[in-house]
Amino acid sequence: MLEDHIRDIPDFPKAGIVFKDITPLLQNAAALDEAVRGIAGAVDPDSFDLIFGMESRGFIFGTAVAHHLGKGFVPVRKPGKLPYDTIQQEYELEYGTDALETHVDACKPGQRVLLVDDLLATGGTMAATIDLVRKLGGIPVACSVLIELGFLNGRDRFPDVPTHTLIRY
Repeated sequence: MLEDHIRDIPDFPKAGIVFKDITPLLQNAAALDEAVRGIAGAVDPDSFDLIFGMESRGFIFGTAVAHHLGKGFVPVRKPGKLPYDTIQQEYELEYGTDALETHVDACKPGQRVLLVDDLLATGGTMAATIDLVRKLGGIPVACSVLIELGFLNGRDRFPDVPTHTLIRY
């Protein structure tokens, strides 16, 4: 079971948070393979053209799924990390705002996009990435994540985009 490879780290990054550490899963070849195949298998590969993955662990799973399915991959990063012209989307945090960026040519109008990340919590990062895809004229067809913290109701921020998870807490 994939859950057996997720380690709880209490009070990280601050008191009261129980961090879901995926490092043991990444270290185990069979578990990593199961996770990549599960994320990839959640959505019909003919329904999308590209995969967008968010910094930083979304890069791990997004590129692996893209390779597994023969699709292209697009990185979504914090501001100032990408070398070419970018577009930006701000999103709300518990206290303040943050932003994500991708290249202005990350996808073409009408291209269908699968969004991949390791964790869905409050939904801010995923919602911002969905907004970036739409700003570029792309079509977000689904989100596929390894872990969802269901008690935070993150998927409620983008009810029009189907969301698939392998592990739900």
